[in-house]
Amino acid sequence: MKFILAYPETTGPEGDLLDSGPVGEIALAAERAGFDGFALTEHPIPGARWLSAGGHQTLDPFIGLSFAAAATTRIRLLTYLTVIPYRNPLLLAKTAASLDRLSGGRLILGVGTGYQKSEFRALGVDLDERNTLFDEALEVLPLAWSGQPFSYTGKHFDARDVIAKPRPAQDPIPIWIGGNAAITRRRVAERCQGWMPLGGTAELSKTTRTPFIESNTELADQIATMRDAAGARGPSLEVVSGYGVHGSDYWNETERHREAFAELAAAGVTGVVISSPAGAPPRATDFVAMFGKTYIT
Repeated sequence: MKFILAYPETTGPEGDLLDSGPVGEIALAAERAGFDGFALTEHPIPGARWLSAGGHQTLDPFIGLSFAAAATTRIRLLTYLTVIPYRNPLLLAKTAASLDRLSGGRLILGVGTGYQKSEFRALGVDLDERNTLFDEALEVLPLAWSGQPFSYTGKHFDARDVIAKPRPAQDPIPIWIGGNAAITRRRVAERCQGWMPLGGTAELSKTTRTPFIESNTELADQIATMRDAAGARGPSLEVVSGYGVHGSDYWNETERHREAFAELAAAGVTGVVISSPAGAPPRATDFVAMFGKTYIT
């Protein structure tokens, strides 16, 4: 089981996202504790009502992960997740390739279609076009990362005999897609390297516009079907699920959490993204160190 640490989220408009400590410091603590990856999420301009109702603050994930890359040497860097329709795919390709090259090939591009109507409106993107724009990007990204001239006419752009250099360090940069819809698993099976199923409550799934997965049995069936559809690539597909921290029971009920990790692994999950509440330093680094000692090493 791989363990990826999400930078502690600050919910609501009060306080500051960085109250938990510098990004580089938290990423380095995660690397020293044995975590396999470090993650930042994205909401470039969320609705104020959503944020006041418990939504979380964010950095630009690529800039934040660049700081994490500079402070570390081994840990993978995950966008958890970046919303593809918000960006021209050629700019997204350049940003991802730049971070991957400068970090020595450590980027994992976690992506999704997005769900906040107000954010789409604020960015001038049509929510109804999000699946079309998403699929365009999945076609354009490998073309841009190839380092070869190419042409592509999209819904809102026309690239004619263009080329992107330098190439990323990885070939290709792994793309993991988030969400629970059948189309998400089909996309992963056809052209990507990982799936990030969304856990949580049925109400959360309704908010994020994705089907609710009711049990690990259902999750296992979906993973098996996806891997079968991927053919020879199936066994190599990553499946990374979120796992949230609530209170201090991580240290009081360790066997229950170990059993939960084992159940996810038995279902076919290969990794978990660990999230924890924000808090003033050194709370975050203490949590990271204790989690590593308890569950990783």
